[in-house]
Amino acid sequence: MTGIQRSILSATFALLLAGCSTSSHVLIGTPRPPIAPEQVRVYAQPPARYEQIASINANSSASLALTGQQNMDKALERMKAEAAKLGANGILLQGVSDAQTGSIGTGVGSSSYGAHSSVGGGVGGSFALTSKVTQGLAIYVPPDQGGAPAAPFPLMAPPPPPPAGSGATPPPH
Repeated sequence: MTGIQRSILSATFALLLAGCSTSSHVLIGTPRPPIAPEQVRVYAQPPARYEQIASINANSSASLALTGQQNMDKALERMKAEAAKLGANGILLQGVSDAQTGSIGTGVGSSSYGAHSSVGGGVGGSFALTSKVTQGLAIYVPPDQGGAPAAPFPLMAPPPPPPAGSGATPPPH
């Protein structure tokens, strides 16, 4: 292998590693001792009291997730792991977006020629590979007065109950 080939291979490897970054943070407060990612809760609305620890982001790139929900689950999983390393027991979700991370394409073609004519044709196709990108604030939510952790705000609220006296019964869950 020549020196040029080694340089190209090294540069390609470095770019691949840089492109595989799946989560990161910027400290804006004081980190705490690490906790288990399962202890981190996601908040859609800020809890009554909390301490800011870091601005964090994560994405679902380089995962085998195929659907939008699988990509979202993977990005949130990575976000929780990043927050847990900083001792944050909550994430205040601030944004979710889609990002194109690559594409796959293929094509075929054929041609023929003779003494007085030539004919050619081809067809191709491609599709984009996308991932979810999440942004949030790693936070520490202190225990409430009873010693239990503060309950998170749900990402999706349950439907409201029917008005009293309407005779309607709520749908089964």
